[in-house]
Amino acid sequence: MSGGVAAPGFDVGALDAHLKRAVDGLDGTPLLQQISGGQSNPTFFVTYPGRSLVLRKQPPGELLPSAHAVDREYRVIRALAGTGVPVPPALLFCDDRAVIGTPFYVMDKVEGRVFHDCTLPGVPPAERAAMYASMAQALAALHNADFAAIGLGDYGKPGNYFGRQIARWSRQWALSRTREDANIERLVQWLPQHVPADDTTSVVHGDFRIGNLMFHPARPEVVAVLDWELSTLGHPLADLAHVAMAWVSKPAEYGGIEGLDLDALGIPSLPAFEAAYAAQARHGQGLTPFHMAFALFRWAVIFEGIAARAAAGNAASDDAAATGRLSEAFAARAATYI
Repeated sequence: MSGGVAAPGFDVGALDAHLKRAVDGLDGTPLLQQISGGQSNPTFFVTYPGRSLVLRKQPPGELLPSAHAVDREYRVIRALAGTGVPVPPALLFCDDRAVIGTPFYVMDKVEGRVFHDCTLPGVPPAERAAMYASMAQALAALHNADFAAIGLGDYGKPGNYFGRQIARWSRQWALSRTREDANIERLVQWLPQHVPADDTTSVVHGDFRIGNLMFHPARPEVVAVLDWELSTLGHPLADLAHVAMAWVSKPAEYGGIEGLDLDALGIPSLPAFEAAYAAQARHGQGLTPFHMAFALFRWAVIFEGIAARAAAGNAASDDAAATGRLSEAFAARAATYI
């Protein structure tokens, strides 16, 4: 798709003119390619003869006030540059809707590999071990970042993160439930009564997992953490427990690795991954049954929301009904930690 031709929802010619004013060294006509797979903010490769960029924009139409906040994504990526957290170089943010119809931001394109399977297919076992080690290092670097010093002191509400999250997801369950679930009801009661006293605060990604990481084209290292839509200030162990869910869910349950021969695959055990993270994270806190129960409860409610949308006929993906059935499985797994 070339400049001057309407891309989905906007004029590439107007974008091209804006980028050439804002970014030095852009020549020629850009080619646009929409990146598939995103459920939320439309993302495009914008390729010039001498430079490759990535654009993320809000979807068109009326949006909820806090949804699709591409300004927050740009802000956190820009702030984390130079902290040791692998983020793409953020170039510009534009809130002028006259350019392409919605706010957007542009990054330099980072070359690398993205895997949507925790087993990292096609990779030698020794390299898988190193990739998981790099994943632990990237997560620890994020949680070690001094959020106040890099200008993110107001990026979220410090403190009482789990209390606020439990209340939020309990409300969400009440709004989206399509069935009875005794495990969810137990968790709604149990979780608020068992929040750990520790109130460590860091930048949290909100969806840190293999599928949101880009690895170097040839080396087993994370070169970019992607998809910062859910990032905020929160408790670092929420991110760690989110990662840990892969080890306690089966391959048929949203791509988990429970039951696989991890030694043969070169994938560390969960305790080994936790230890690799803890060796570099400065906060000194470790996962407890509460953190795992919370992470699984949160995803059970998210899956239930997908099921509710499927039942209403406005689901975002064709397999939404099947995904919604995972709610029951994740709720049952969460209840084992009570």
